[in-house]
Amino acid sequence: MKLLYQTHSPYARKVLVMAHEVGMADRLEVIHHETSPTLRNEEVFQLNPLGKVPVLVRDDGSALFDSSVICEYLDSLHEGPKMIPAAPTSRWRSLQWQALAQGMCEAGISVRHETVRRPAPYRYPAMRDGQIEKLVASYDFLERECASRTVAETRVIDIGAIAVATALSWLAFRELPAFEHGRPHLSAWYRAFLQRPSMLATPLVGETVD
Repeated sequence: MKLLYQTHSPYARKVLVMAHEVGMADRLEVIHHETSPTLRNEEVFQLNPLGKVPVLVRDDGSALFDSSVICEYLDSLHEGPKMIPAAPTSRWRSLQWQALAQGMCEAGISVRHETVRRPAPYRYPAMRDGQIEKLVASYDFLERECASRTVAETRVIDIGAIAVATALSWLAFRELPAFEHGRPHLSAWYRAFLQRPSMLATPLVGETVD
């Protein structure tokens, strides 16, 4: 299978971390593709009408997108513990974390548009501030979540943990509002997750090209 990837995308990294965690990384041919809202990548558009990565090209030539769909597909292919839990309580909690991670990345992208990517005369400070509020509220939510979990629960690796860890790592990579100061439980969880082989094997690098 081929994974159309971007080395500075939190969504693409989520998929590759997932592949490492379920022992499927060696089944993927990872191909970097540069994309942005203003840069049309024809090869990506042929496979995903949204023009975004990640895209997974299966062995039969069909394509899957976006990151959540690809992760669920990969989870269906291996025989080990599932990253999307079957038990209802664990499942909904994991999927909620994944949804929160998605929203944090979207908020972070909006902050970047209103601070560094959009031409200065067209930036909208109220939008920037509103998105930062969402990030701070999300960090506080995760701190409460981490504080309420047992030691065993904090060590669980599932799609929610993968999504949140890769989202937080991207927010730190892009120097967006910090999340560790004053949040000891979240910080400890995040620092431990960063040391996983799947994270060490998938570093974020590069700048967005418009």
